[in-house]
Amino acid sequence: MFERPINSKDSTGTEMHDESRQGEALLLERPKQYTGRKLYIESYGCAMNFADSEIVASLMLDMGFETTDQYKQADVIFINTCSIRDNAEQRVRNRLREFSAAKNKRPGMTIGVLGCMAERLKSKFLEEEKLVDLVVGPDSYRDLPNLLSKADEGMRAVNVLLSREETYADISPVRLNSNGISAFVSIMRGCDNMCSFCVVPFTRGRERSRDPQSIIQESKELFEQGYREVTLLGQNVDSYKWNAEGDDHAENNVNFARLLELVALINPQLRVRFSTSHPKDITDEVLYIMKRYDNICNHIHLPVQSGNSRVLELMNRTYTREWYIERVDSIRRILPDCAISTDVISGFCTETDEEHQDTLSMMDYVQYDFAYMYTYSERPGTLAAKRFEDDVPEEVKTRRFNEILAKQQECSFNRLQQHIGKTHRVLIDGFSKKSDKDFSGKSEQNITIVFPASEKYQAGDYVNVKVERCTPATLIGQIVN
Repeated sequence: MFERPINSKDSTGTEMHDESRQGEALLLERPKQYTGRKLYIESYGCAMNFADSEIVASLMLDMGFETTDQYKQADVIFINTCSIRDNAEQRVRNRLREFSAAKNKRPGMTIGVLGCMAERLKSKFLEEEKLVDLVVGPDSYRDLPNLLSKADEGMRAVNVLLSREETYADISPVRLNSNGISAFVSIMRGCDNMCSFCVVPFTRGRERSRDPQSIIQESKELFEQGYREVTLLGQNVDSYKWNAEGDDHAENNVNFARLLELVALINPQLRVRFSTSHPKDITDEVLYIMKRYDNICNHIHLPVQSGNSRVLELMNRTYTREWYIERVDSIRRILPDCAISTDVISGFCTETDEEHQDTLSMMDYVQYDFAYMYTYSERPGTLAAKRFEDDVPEEVKTRRFNEILAKQQECSFNRLQQHIGKTHRVLIDGFSKKSDKDFSGKSEQNITIVFPASEKYQAGDYVNVKVERCTPATLIGQIVN
């Protein structure tokens, strides 16, 4: 693996093809013609986008590129994009205008859009806005050698074909902005859920699982290199399923619970996290595997989106309020110390104030440790955009959002206070953001804990920390034996 300084910025009717490896031969045969040229990558959106940027960086380094954290010095700029929210797209457009201005002063520069916006908007960037030189969808990264050659020759360079097979299982990602301790491991791509508000099935294609041996091997290599935490990534990890081709023996087929166990068995010092779970798919089998292995972290991200069954049906979430509560009850029963986080949307189509109150009451019931909260943003091409009118006024969406935010701040603080006096096993990330006299790390519940630094320990070590107090977002404590 490599560690390279690449700048990343956090946010948060498709034709299908089986030609995902069309660029592989080109990549293997092409000489390193780009030796000495500099690459800059900037990523927006979900963890899957950041993981994809690590795959792209690996491919580009194989072509001879070096990396830089200064975009004005780059020969190639890639911006890995997100289409989930309109404000994310607007930020990307503004950033592209900055890159375009830099290109005017450096005419040989190439600008490319990767990821979900590339797939959704296709040639619009090339033909209408003229801000970029190439457009590459999430399943077409192997075609980068060919696309860069076209762009160098001044040709239209676009490949947004989706695949039923591509998982990039054979590519060792370059760990971008890595602290050398925590890493993402992608276990699947795409999504078969058709939530009416979501563009992911159209921008990332159909769901397909990566073979378990490649996942285990990547996780082993990370541990051997000093990493102490992996996060298994998928749009819906609970639907992970690998059936060995031509093998009818059930014991050789791997579901998510079994994969989670296999990764946990690599070494008890390797922490295992995962994201994201879908309420319709998370099983008690997964919960009991989490209970069995101490190194599987007690944290589940379980998006609720709405607390009202009618709205959930419009969202095509395929579960009811009652189903969701039953899953939460199972988590609390099997894993009493488990943290639960969520996603919430305010102001979905036709949502009433009474239905909004159901969301607030769900938050009261679950007491989420933290949440990602949004106002509904209609995305072109989604089922909701085709079927429903975005009829909740923006001022109502904003009011409801503020009520959700206030409720979550209350819940988060309540949950943090429950940890005072308890001792947690903490994986040290490094010094805290505010002082090099304090360490910062995460508990297995994914809560940040700050405590006085000690020369006995360093980043990557586990320590026991007794919590003495909390701020609205952080636990504060002392190392204990």
